Amino acid sequence: MHYEGNIIRPPSEANSILLQVTVGCSRNKCTFCGTYTGERFRIKPDSIIMEDIAFAAQYCKRQRRVFLCDGDALIIPQKRLLIILQEIKKQLPWVTRVGIYANTKSLKMKTIDELKTLKENGLGIAYMGLETGDDVTLKKINKGATSQDMIEMARRAKQAGIKLSITVILGIAGRKRSRIHAEETGRILSTIDPEYVGALSLMLIPGTPLFKDYEAAKFTLIEPEEMLAELRTLIANTTLTKGLFHANHASNYLPIKARLPKDKAATLYLIDQALAGKVALKPEYLRAL
Repeated sequence: MHYEGNIIRPPSEANSILLQVTVGCSRNKCTFCGTYTGERFRIKPDSIIMEDIAFAAQYCKRQRRVFLCDGDALIIPQKRLLIILQEIKKQLPWVTRVGIYANTKSLKMKTIDELKTLKENGLGIAYMGLETGDDVTLKKINKGATSQDMIEMARRAKQAGIKLSITVILGIAGRKRSRIHAEETGRILSTIDPEYVGALSLMLIPGTPLFKDYEAAKFTLIEPEEMLAELRTLIANTTLTKGLFHANHASNYLPIKARLPKDKAATLYLIDQALAGKVALKPEYLRAL
């Protein structure tokens, strides 16, 4: 496989074939992210991508899923992306699902019919970073989209039959807007009603604009108990049809996996127990991005 730079993938794609079709992120401006600092976004040559698919056909026969890396592979022009999916289907017939990162820009560039075509050719799930439903915070972190943009583009994916996994970040709003962030994020998640939600806890990365704000005392990193309280407010304000809510990323202080709404009461009780000191939180040295 031809890998370049930092390769990232969702936790749920840990056992997938990681096929890098782009390098970097098409936006690469979010204040909290340092993954692709200094990396120029580009789509890899088709010849390299096809070589990697052929490699996977020979050596990755146990994996049943493919994840298209990197930061925003959905932005690849429709014709080229369709060829990649068709080649995966042809050479890796045992693969049951292809996953991809998406953002509002890339989703807006695809019509619903084009997204349906991608779905018909194996694209089963899109991972989208909401981060927060609070428009004030979205602007501060330079996400490049409003909460309404997120809702509209997420609906486009769902209309095409593509499953959605939405990522949110605990602590991203700082202390003053913590509750607003949690409540608004719950509201937006409820409106989108994704199949999956993944909550991460903010870890500041040296060199990023948000880290510089932290050093200049312009941003407050909330304490673990405040992160937990924020998570509780978020879950309390989230209503999903039958979505799976994860907070078991390596960055989180309290691992949670809940089917909402079925497990909501039990999950809130678990968080209350942790806030009361009856359930231990993950120590800082065990946290990771």
